[in-house]
Order: sequence, then structure tokens, then C-alpha cells
Amino acid sequence: MANFSWISAIKANLIMFKIVGLWPSGEKYKHDFYALYTVVSITLCLFAHSVFFTVEVLLLFRSDITVLIRTLFLALTQTLSFIKSCFFVKNLRKLKHLVVILESDLFQPQSSDQRHKIEPALRSCKRANRSFFSLVYFTLTLFLLLPVLTNTTKDYILPVQAWYPWYTEKSPAYEFTYLFQIVSTIFRGTTSISIDTFVTALNTYVATQCILLCDTLQNVRLQENSHETLKRSILHHKLILSFAKNSNVFFNWIILCQFFSTSVSVALTMFLLSLIDPFSSEGHALLFYLSVVILEIFMYCWFGNEVEIQSSQIPYSAFESDWTGIPIEAKKNLLIFIMRAQKPIKMSAINLFSLSLATFTTILRTSWSYFAVLRQVNAQE
Repeated sequence: MANFSWISAIKANLIMFKIVGLWPSGEKYKHDFYALYTVVSITLCLFAHSVFFTVEVLLLFRSDITVLIRTLFLALTQTLSFIKSCFFVKNLRKLKHLVVILESDLFQPQSSDQRHKIEPALRSCKRANRSFFSLVYFTLTLFLLLPVLTNTTKDYILPVQAWYPWYTEKSPAYEFTYLFQIVSTIFRGTTSISIDTFVTALNTYVATQCILLCDTLQNVRLQENSHETLKRSILHHKLILSFAKNSNVFFNWIILCQFFSTSVSVALTMFLLSLIDPFSSEGHALLFYLSVVILEIFMYCWFGNEVEIQSSQIPYSAFESDWTGIPIEAKKNLLIFIMRAQKPIKMSAINLFSLSLATFTTILRTSWSYFAVLRQVNAQE
């Protein structure tokens, strides 16, 4: 039977990583043109824009709260994209190793029946990633076209207001800045999408490997190679734990920053929506932005929750095997394995927040609390 290609599920991610300069040919960056492209693109499109938005927030700190919030939630988004790219580059060698592990023999389905069992999870991951991809780019397009849709280009209004070290309210500086915002926004969106969907894929891989392991354990029968099958299952489980741990090391700080950013961004966006006409062009853009950030954190929590659910089935699957007739040595190994597998795999943010549906609801409740405080402060003013 031909090997199953796990890489096919993240092929689009790898292409986007290469486009934004995050996926060199080797395990690390070399002193070549691609490394220079990475430094220049990240510096101009991510870091520089984060600085411009941060300065704008500081300049507006004592101004009207509505104007401040319009800039603040975009500054959070820009900064988060830069942080994600930094952690990605920092863990590049580890991520390259994870991709290699995906093609290892232990991670391969052992039968066509096992392939059929993991296909629904992989299809669900691909559908979620495609939906997220479409929603993000549609939202970015709305934001970039806001001056055109509201007919404010003649007043030199940019899609998003930020501080720049040059005067933007004249031509051709206005057109140059508009183009710069388009390029940097698309670059930022592509970077963020590719990393978010890559994290989703990693969680899906852990969950599907648990499905394969459960199926293998359930089919351990009284036969000559039952002991060897059990040994292989134990090695498979150890490799799954290692894969999950290394994946979590990569994205735990990303998740922590994402949780904080989402809690604040959802509250700020809802506050802005309460002040403007939700059926206006800006209202539509904010509604789609709100949908993006909620879907983003939901994907993290949903697929992280699937890891915990599937891994919790491993000891039950081992007990369901035909263990009564296997050799005594195999029974001892199976008992130790069941005791070890009692603790399910949990993906988390530096062990503070687990990726689960309960965490998702907690984030939404926190966002609503922030929103209520903003409404109260605005009403008092």
C-alpha cells in the first residue's frame, strides 16, 4: 500500500510560508537572497507598521475614546502578526523536524480502513482552513476599499489611520502610503493565516494519530505477532507525545498572545459597532473582522479540544483488545501502557489555558466584560 501523504494537508501553508519568507529550503536561514528578503519584508510590512500604529495610539491617548479605539484594535492585530512571525522563525528548526516526522513509518496508516477513519478529521480541518482563508481575505479587501466605498479618497483618507514619518495628505505621498498599506496588509494577513491554519493542522495531526493508534490497539488479537504489534503501538504513542509536545512548544506563546489579543479586540470591535451604523461600509467591515477573530480563536480551541477527546480514548481502546489470550509479558506491557495513557494529551498556552471549548466560552465572556466596562466609561463621559 502506498504511503499516505500527510504533507498534502499543509501544502498550501508551506507555499504561503515561502511567499512571506518564513520557509527557507534548509533547516535554517543561510546568508542568501531569501534571508535578505525575509528580513526586509518582515521589517517593512510587520515591524514598521506595528511601530507606526503604536505611535499613533500614543499620540491619540488623550483624544476622543472612539478615535483611540479605532486605532488600538488595529495596532493589536499588527503587533500580534509580528509576534507570530518571530516565534515561527525562532522555532523553524523544530517545525522542519515535525514535518519530517509526519512522513515516518509509525505515523502511516496500516490499512485502507484506517485511512477511511482519519479522512473525516482531515476534511474538517481543510474545510475550516479554507473558510478562514476566504473570510480573512474578504475582510481585508473591505478594509482596504473603505476610502473608495465611502468616497473619502479625495480627502486623503487612508484605509487605516496610522502615524507615518512623512506627510500623507498630499499627492503622490498619499498614493504611495495607500499602496504601502495594501501590500503590508496582504502580507500581514497571509502571514497570520498561514500560521493559524498551520497550528490547526498540527492539532489535527495529533488527533488523527490518536485515532490510528486506537484502531491498532482495538485490533490486537491472539496471534504470533500480537506482542510486536503492542510494542509498535507503544513506540507510536511515544512518538505522538513527542510530536504533541514539540508542537505545543512552538505555539504556546502564540496562543497566549492570541487569547489576550482576541479578548481585547472583540470588546473593542463590539464597542465600535455600538457607536456606528452597522449597515454602513465601516459597519460591514467591522462585522466581518469580528467574525474573523472569533473564528480564529474557535479553530484553536475546537481542534485542540479534539486532541484531548481522541487521546482520552487510547486506554479504553487498549482494554478493548483481545488481551486475555496474549502472552504474560505482553499483558504486563499493556497494563503499564494503559496506566501511562490515562492522562490525555492537552494542548495549552504555557500551561495556563488549555485549548478547549470551555476556554473559548471563557474568552467570549471576558470580551463581553471588557465591552460592558467600555460602554459604562463612554456613558459617563
